[in-house]
Amino acid sequence: MDWDALQEAIGYRFKNPKLLKEALTHPSLTHENGRSDEAHNQRLEFLGDAVLQLVLTDRLFRLYPDWPEGQLTQTRAHLANRHTLYRRAQAIQLGRYLRLGKGEERNGGRTRLSNLADAYEALLGAVYLDGGWRAARTLIQREFAQEWRQLKRASPRINPKGRLQEIVQAQGVSSPTYRVVHESGPDHEKQFEVVVEWQGREWGRGVGSSKKLAEAAAAAAALERLGVAD
Repeated sequence: MDWDALQEAIGYRFKNPKLLKEALTHPSLTHENGRSDEAHNQRLEFLGDAVLQLVLTDRLFRLYPDWPEGQLTQTRAHLANRHTLYRRAQAIQLGRYLRLGKGEERNGGRTRLSNLADAYEALLGAVYLDGGWRAARTLIQREFAQEWRQLKRASPRINPKGRLQEIVQAQGVSSPTYRVVHESGPDHEKQFEVVVEWQGREWGRGVGSSKKLAEAAAAAAALERLGVAD
């Protein structure tokens, strides 16, 4: 099969085409052929998932230095969920290039979400092995450019404290303050209730498993009250 169009679509040309072939090989093909010695893409999928997680983690960590761990984790999971991977695979027409067993082919394997998401991660793993960290990071940053733009537009929901601070500063008033009003639960399962106040008034209240998460919830409530939650 000619994979030139695929390599052009991702902006990367493999030095070792065997890695690309492996990334595109569904396990059904090797099982159907009885070729247990022929590589399929599950190992590369495992590697690609780790590479993707690291690239996304690194960028989120640098872009949002005030976000707590829970917020970073939730956002990373949103960026790398299987529906996102499926959309990215569709954008480069990855299904056209999959090497499938006959049964999988008959059952619509080229358009199945799980096959495309897995193959996309395998492709990232193959790029990492073939070109190293820089090549993989460059590809992921380019491929996920749309996701980053959407993340920025969603910043009031994702970073409510930052958005609330911007609004308050624009009005030229003192910064909001956050105050814990209640704690409950054992040490390993604490729940915090926080209020956000400024100019002597309470504007929002939130609950979370950490003070930072409760503060974010309180800020989100304040934004909703102000009519800027979306």
